[in-house]
Amino acid sequence: MTQPFTLVGTARPKPARAGELRELLLSFVDPTRREPGCLEYHFHEDRDEPGVFVFYEAWRSEADLDAHLALPHMRAFWERRMDYLETDLDIRFLTMHSPYPSARA
Repeated sequence: MTQPFTLVGTARPKPARAGELRELLLSFVDPTRREPGCLEYHFHEDRDEPGVFVFYEAWRSEADLDAHLALPHMRAFWERRMDYLETDLDIRFLTMHSPYPSARA
């Protein structure tokens, strides 16, 4: 079994665009969870810094993540992300040391 391809991202929006970005990112959750290869997709807001958004994603493979990022709504977001953000997304790719049981992957 291959390891899931996981990442954690942080988005720091422009204060005037935080609510709009929150709604946009929330709109991605359900469709993304239905995509083939999506194991986990969670969207959070920092408790200590309201308006700072953190997302956690686990994909069956890097190819599955690439397919997700190639979808029209994701390409559109990527192209206009700086309209919402103070600084670019901070994305960290992770190596999972506690893999899912083979029944889930």
